[in-house]
Amino acid sequence: MALKMRLKRLGRKGAPFYHIVVTDSRNARNGRFIEQIGHYDPMPELSLIEIDAQRAAHWYKLGARPSDSFANLLKVKKIDLTAL
Repeated sequence: MALKMRLKRLGRKGAPFYHIVVTDSRNARNGRFIEQIGHYDPMPELSLIEIDAQRAAHWYKLGARPSDSFANLLKVKKIDLTAL
């Protein structure tokens, strides 16, 4: 099973909101997930990013790899999963 940490889109048209989830890479974007490890709201002037770094590092050690968009959020928050 290939695990991914990626964004699950919620919200209405024109007002996105994302949950950061750990899921099997074969599942649909908004489909089943294993665990929610944070959320991201890009709409306020200063976007709101909440990530549980300990849980993300735990899943990284178990083989889950971040998607490109989630990796960009980690860079913004200055979180290095390999160092935790």
